[in-house]
Amino acid sequence: MHAPGTGAERWPDIVRPPRASRLRTAVAERIVRGALAGLPIRARLAGREDTGLGGPLMDIRDPDTFFRRIGVNGLIGFGESYMAGEWDSPDPVGVLTVLADHVATLIPRPLQRLRGLWAGRHPVEHLGTPEGALDNISHHYDLSNELFALFLDETLSYSSAVFRSFPAEPAALPAAQHRKIDRLLDLAGVGVGTELLEIGTGWGELAIRAAARGARVVSVTLSREQRHLARARIREAGYEDRVDVRLCDYRQVDGEFDAVVSVEMIEAVGAEFWPVYFRTLEQRLAPGGRIALQAITMPDDRMRASRATFTWIHKYIFPGGLLPSVEAIEQVTTAHTALRVDRCDDFGTHYAETLRLWRERFAERTAEVDALGFDETFRRMWTFYLAYSEAGFRSGYLHVQQLLLTRQESA
Repeated sequence: MHAPGTGAERWPDIVRPPRASRLRTAVAERIVRGALAGLPIRARLAGREDTGLGGPLMDIRDPDTFFRRIGVNGLIGFGESYMAGEWDSPDPVGVLTVLADHVATLIPRPLQRLRGLWAGRHPVEHLGTPEGALDNISHHYDLSNELFALFLDETLSYSSAVFRSFPAEPAALPAAQHRKIDRLLDLAGVGVGTELLEIGTGWGELAIRAAARGARVVSVTLSREQRHLARARIREAGYEDRVDVRLCDYRQVDGEFDAVVSVEMIEAVGAEFWPVYFRTLEQRLAPGGRIALQAITMPDDRMRASRATFTWIHKYIFPGGLLPSVEAIEQVTTAHTALRVDRCDDFGTHYAETLRLWRERFAERTAEVDALGFDETFRRMWTFYLAYSEAGFRSGYLHVQQLLLTRQESA
């Protein structure tokens, strides 16, 4: 478990706002106020005139610092301002959904060409090399198993569920997670005697259900915390003899498997390593085998416009990586492998509901989060992360897919 930490040591860019000239701050205010004025939102600025066309409330409590952060750090500053409590909302998902709906037009087109003045580049240490990937995964998944257990359901599944109906009820989440897993296992053709490779163990639920079908599973993870708990859960379920959970990089696996399954792991790979990732999948696949992936995706034009940008999510939640588009997956597999996408099922609305249930449960467990040693800034960061993600799916800016890939055999 990472020591959560508090104060300036843990949150230097939150406790100490950036320095900026009055001119830069004034320009940021003019651009942001101009954007908000045309949105179905109500922005209340302390001591200044409200703006917006009406809608979910965005309460900007410290306008000077809010605009200064955005002037220096763009959307990273926007998220940091929320973490600092400089703006808030009784409906953060509503506010963020409106912004996501209009993301392509928030900044005037001529100014979009100046993105490089405020949009930082990915730190070299975040690249998805074996060493970088280990640090990136540890940053998020080794926070605390207890923290994740506070807002996930009993399956400890940290990916989109598949519901039977909306709005989803909390009691429906475990069955909805099993439905998601079973669809993936069916897609990969997992059954009695299947040799299955799982890339990204999570906390072991997919491996358990695969073993229950009669499969033998090799599952790999870079998270020590996840591996420890996953092995305990697998042992408790009675499948220790059928599941081997390894602490290693996906590039270190050898052998051939009848099926390969990976749930929301490609997002952490990084565009530079997509060819390596898909070549590895192909090399591990036995003749006639099937690959089933669950992947968060974004529209191809937005992916290409933002792929070099260092974002708030990269800085605070998931270092490294990039959400692919379906088109990018198809292009990379065609250029570097004999794999082809045979099927692609989109169920982004289900992710929005999954995130809503997680966010609501996290909000209900504030005292328990505090008891684990996480401070208010962390809670606001995590709330923003869950709301930001939910808004992405509600607006259609983000999607989640289950994809079937097979090898195109040469004639």
